[in-house]
Amino acid sequence: MDIALIIKSVIMGIVEGLTEFLPISSTGHLIIVGGLLQFDASIAGGKTVADTFEVFIQLGAILAVVVYFIRDLLDLLKRVPSDKSAQRLLLGVAIAFIPAAVIGILLNKLIDTYLFSNFTVGIALVVGALVMLWVEQWIKTHPRDITSLDVVTPKIGLGVGIAQVASLFPGMSRSASTIVGGLLMGMDRATALRFSFYLSIPTMIAATLFKLIKEIGTIHGDAVGSFAIGTIVSFIVALVVIKWFLGYVAKHDLRPFAWYRLAVGALMIALYLPLPK
Repeated sequence: MDIALIIKSVIMGIVEGLTEFLPISSTGHLIIVGGLLQFDASIAGGKTVADTFEVFIQLGAILAVVVYFIRDLLDLLKRVPSDKSAQRLLLGVAIAFIPAAVIGILLNKLIDTYLFSNFTVGIALVVGALVMLWVEQWIKTHPRDITSLDVVTPKIGLGVGIAQVASLFPGMSRSASTIVGGLLMGMDRATALRFSFYLSIPTMIAATLFKLIKEIGTIHGDAVGSFAIGTIVSFIVALVVIKWFLGYVAKHDLRPFAWYRLAVGALMIALYLPLPK
């Protein structure tokens, strides 16, 4: 593996780790950065393997969530047999997982065929940003009364799960969709974010495994090194981002991320707007 591919794999891992859990769309940023780096042309197997690489490095981000919350997760599991709040929370997460999982399986081919383009991702970034700005304005007059995961109910989980369906549109962002869903269901920002992290574990594991099962045969021996590098870097960066974002949300709103999305989305729309021939 040449040094140029190593550097590009590191950069792609950094992008995945930085953007997976921030409400700014990892998909959009991987498309932009991958294009600038000409990553498809750099890795053995071309675009097919490059697409698999982007799926694979999500494993690093998933592992980061598990490692960061491992004590909380183990404590939650220990409390399940006798603690009704723990039972409700796990049931809420399970219910929240279902809508996007079912619709994603049913519409997977249509999504891959019609929605994975630079232009459509740009539109999703802009639409998601406008929704985030609206929700931030809306909650000013609608107090958040859910300040702990212990009071999350299956009904609340279903509401967040329905919101997560929006993330099937590339560029909407799973993180943004679930945080917004949590806010609309009455959670404060910190609780909505923590629930989003918990929900990300089954959601991302299922989505990643589903795609890898389909594409694992495309991985060539020459690409294994770049996959490993990207995954390790993604894991390290995601760990830092998770800690920082939890602290940020405790004191700030999401509007800066919305304005950033607007800028990036508008740029993508301008660059990739389909013009009549």
